Amino acid sequence: MTPKVSIQYKDLVFEKLTKAFKQENEILQAAQWIAESLSKGGWIYISGTGHSHMLAEEIFYRAGGFARVIPILDPALMLHESASKSTEMERKEGFAAEIMKPFSITENDIFIIASNSGRNAVSIELALHVRSKGAKTIGLTNLEHSQSAVSRHSSNKKLFQVVDLFLDNCGEIGDASISIPGITSKVGATSTVIGAALLQSIMVQAASILIEKGIKPEIFNSSNSDNGEAENEALISKYKPFIKIL
Repeated sequence: MTPKVSIQYKDLVFEKLTKAFKQENEILQAAQWIAESLSKGGWIYISGTGHSHMLAEEIFYRAGGFARVIPILDPALMLHESASKSTEMERKEGFAAEIMKPFSITENDIFIIASNSGRNAVSIELALHVRSKGAKTIGLTNLEHSQSAVSRHSSNKKLFQVVDLFLDNCGEIGDASISIPGITSKVGATSTVIGAALLQSIMVQAASILIEKGIKPEIFNSSNSDNGEAENEALISKYKPFIKIL
């Protein structure tokens, strides 16, 4: 009988989730920064290149998610126009400054940057740009992979070295995690599922902190629930002038 590698993958993801969630101090610190930012009228910015852009979408316009989220979704860094081109663009020094021209970052904002390898120029320069504006930066990365690779930025730094705080997704070098006889490369990436879980845990904790402070955060509901549509329309009307893609 063929071994159930799907179960092997499930067990490995559970193992990595357990390890990733041992970063309790980092999760709490990130949540505290976000709660503080929102209490001051700040914004949660989030970016990711390649497949990591899915983490930028994970907390944007999401049922149960904060309204004050601005994802950086530059088509050149995503996969829907040219996947291979996005690989080229995420390595381009100077491109981050172009991406950030429409956005006015302040010291009240938080910027989350997702990059599994943490070695490419755009993610590193985004962190450097944002920190120069006084905003806090949080990285989501694969520490083992990042430490095993050479930086592709002229500073020779990796993402985890230039952010204020980073969380490790505890992934494999190369992201894919399961070896199958007859296939040279591993299969089954884990960075998205672990990264999404870490992100959501931070947001949940931040919401709780705000309530403890007596601040009711603005949260999107499910637009497919009976009462969610009206609540969401009010938030969309309020924030559409500030979040163009909303």
